[in-house]
Amino acid sequence: MTVSPQVFPPRKRRPSAGAFIAPNFSDQKLVQSLLILSQEISSLKPLQFLLKRNSLSVIRKAKLLAVLFDELLRNPIPFLSPTLLCFEEMYIVLQRIKTLIEDCSNGSKMWLLIQIESVSSSFHELILELSTLLDIFPVKEVGLSEDIQELVLLIRNQCSQAKAFLDPKDNNLRHGVLTLLDRIKKQIVPDHSKLAEIFDKLGLRNSSDCTEEIESLEEEIQNQIDDKSKSEVVALIGLVRYAKCVLYGASTPTSDHGGRKVSPEVNIPTDFRCPISLDLMRDPVVVATGQTYDRESITLWIESGHNTCPKTGQKLAHTNLIPNLALKNLIGMWCREQKIPFETTDGNQKADGVIRNKAALEAVKMTVSFLVNKLSQSQSLEAANGVVYELRALAKTNSDSRAYMAEAGTIPLLVRYLGSDVGSELPNLQVNAVTTLLNLSILEANKATIMETDGTLNGVIEVLRSGATWEAKANAAATIFSLSGVHSYRKRLGRKTRVLKGLMDLAKSGNTISKKDALMAILNLAGDRETVGRLVEGGVVEMVTEVVNVLPEEAVTILEVVVKRGGIAALVSAYKAIKKLGVLLREGSDAVRESALATLVTICRKGGSEMVAELASISGIERIIWELMGMGTIRSRRKAASLLRILRRWAAGLDGELADRQSNSTASTVRTTTRSATLAI
Repeated sequence: MTVSPQVFPPRKRRPSAGAFIAPNFSDQKLVQSLLILSQEISSLKPLQFLLKRNSLSVIRKAKLLAVLFDELLRNPIPFLSPTLLCFEEMYIVLQRIKTLIEDCSNGSKMWLLIQIESVSSSFHELILELSTLLDIFPVKEVGLSEDIQELVLLIRNQCSQAKAFLDPKDNNLRHGVLTLLDRIKKQIVPDHSKLAEIFDKLGLRNSSDCTEEIESLEEEIQNQIDDKSKSEVVALIGLVRYAKCVLYGASTPTSDHGGRKVSPEVNIPTDFRCPISLDLMRDPVVVATGQTYDRESITLWIESGHNTCPKTGQKLAHTNLIPNLALKNLIGMWCREQKIPFETTDGNQKADGVIRNKAALEAVKMTVSFLVNKLSQSQSLEAANGVVYELRALAKTNSDSRAYMAEAGTIPLLVRYLGSDVGSELPNLQVNAVTTLLNLSILEANKATIMETDGTLNGVIEVLRSGATWEAKANAAATIFSLSGVHSYRKRLGRKTRVLKGLMDLAKSGNTISKKDALMAILNLAGDRETVGRLVEGGVVEMVTEVVNVLPEEAVTILEVVVKRGGIAALVSAYKAIKKLGVLLREGSDAVRESALATLVTICRKGGSEMVAELASISGIERIIWELMGMGTIRSRRKAASLLRILRRWAAGLDGELADRQSNSTASTVRTTTRSATLAI
């Protein structure tokens, strides 16, 4: 692997060198700013593992310059234009020095090592710029004391005589890393002693250090513009991840929801979440109905045979996906502020927006092989937990990792950790196991393996119903959602009473995140008409009525689908929900109102005059509908107009037309059952 020298790129979290502008201050204000800036540089610690001599050199020069600026501040003198211009330029150079040291200190050690030549040149170039500015600084004309004049001459001589320096140890270390990557690319397992030596010299001496380094490299991907550089960073991530596992063992497992890349402590704005996966959108796209989804999620939805919009239930006029660039830019800015990796790259060939790198792919294979072999050996639950956690982290990186893990036999090994006995003894292990399956199920090819591997589906269902934590149950529900993306699996899962009951129980009693996961799984299963009947029998309408105040958008969307496909029983159950839907028309979001309108139109058309009468009894309902006719989406306005016509026909005694649309027997059954329900209330 060869890396061409390039100028060390500025990080996005700070302005580029060209963006620095000297302050438009008076003479003394400018000197004061220079003093503060030089003191800030002086207080920085020299780089510890790489470029130590380079950083130490510029820090020393900043300390000497601080003496000059302090003298000028204590003995103020008027500056001529050349002197003022010199100091303004010096301010910019010092800002660039400070930024360079901070970037090197806070960024990835591995990437710094690969870029060591260009970064070393950057240090030298900045010193030469200081030398030029000191050459034109009129030392004698500004009336400095002899001591300060000598000091300035000393700094000038040091800068002018400075030569570009690259520590041979740093260069050898860089060569060692590139050699390791080349060997991995050729499918040669690295010498672990050599690997340990390199990581020790870089200060990556434990699992925690490696985890931080991986995070820094993931952030570094966002700072790179060209695919070649991104590919090189991805290769380094693969190397660090492999070394982390083989040198230091597993991390201390921590819990985060769903294998999602964003920790639960981060409050993701609702508009940034994909309505299907509930995860942060990486590539938001707009479908024919105007709704936005993450490209991966909506593509899977469409490829699974759906021709409707998941949120609205409308039939898609076409399946074109239009990138929502404005939203993507907003998400990217938010991610950088939160220090969350945004662009997913796994990288030499580029396909579907993903960069693939041969060394990275081989490193993933070696890491998977090592972890699976370790997990298959007899060990304690605590040791297994560490390995499963690493597999969980690996499974959420990219599709290649998921494919390799399934091929290596990871799925059968995870089954043993799904049981309630494991959950009661070590809850985190159960969470990590089911979350790993969730991450693996994202890859379409892995769904079949999960469904057909003995005990896997039953294990997921057991976690759904009796998991040790809400997180475990939520991720089991999310796994059901993922698996139900395949039409045949949706029907199969919908026939299992334990799945339906487990999801409805979780939707009623879980925390907010688990409720969402359960509701999204139910919505997906409701794509099958037979399953809708079983859901209605199991009390899905009553469940939705309970949770509609907590998660109105998801609940109302389910109710809309169920009422359309659930027959008489669904209509009878929905009678009790009419007043709640009326409240949502008044208080809900635009999306909730749209679904509520569509649901009420279906209920009133199919359910007969008793249903319309219940709606008409809501105070001010006509005024609310009138308002909705003048706002919202085209669908909302159309549904509002339909609902108003139904109410007015009922009021005029023309509701017989509604009954005529159904067979006499159906209408009679609905009315009789509805009256019984009314008496029961």
